[in-house]
Amino acid sequence: MKKLSVLFVLSIVSLLSGNASSQQVPLVKQPDVNALIELMQGSFSSEEQAANDSDYYDIRLHMKKIWGDRTDGYWLYVEQAVAQSQDKPYRQRIYRVDQLKDGSFVSEVYTMNDPLRFAGAWKDENLLAGLTPDSLTMRDGCTVYLSMADNGSYTGGTRGEGCASDLRGADYATSEVIIDETGLRTWDRGFDKEGNQVWGAVKGGYNFKRTGK
Repeated sequence: MKKLSVLFVLSIVSLLSGNASSQQVPLVKQPDVNALIELMQGSFSSEEQAANDSDYYDIRLHMKKIWGDRTDGYWLYVEQAVAQSQDKPYRQRIYRVDQLKDGSFVSEVYTMNDPLRFAGAWKDENLLAGLTPDSLTMRDGCTVYLSMADNGSYTGGTRGEGCASDLRGADYATSEVIIDETGLRTWDRGFDKEGNQVWGAVKGGYNFKRTGK
């Protein structure tokens, strides 16, 4: 009888300790497109990097979610300008971000006609009133593919040599991206037909620190 009582007590202790152990196991983050969009939205600056390394420019980057009523992914207006000429951005794009069945993400890149008329739309969405998805041109081969890393950041880039570019004699362009709570690291480069880099940062990507939502 005593042996049965001891076994009963031990089994209860084992169950309790097992539950406690399972409760202490940290939850693994799952890929979430909403979390990614929140990290992408906002204003960013490479001012700190430029101050420490003259090979980099002080660039301002803004990304604003638009067309929130659409159900074909998440759309972002993107604007990039040199700090001293923020009223004349040198790059304006529309991104369409969506999550794939395997949990990874795609960010398609689109251009618009006469983009300077939309300059400043990140702070005044009314400027985009005349812009519609069917007026955009998708940049084939320039889609960025992202996956969530173990540390919760989102990393990835373009694939292959299909993103055409004729800037400074380039034949194609590539992009590498890391996105986390502190900001973005982006490395855009152009290569000629022989694979020689002809534009873009040489030593590494730009570090854009978040400056606002």
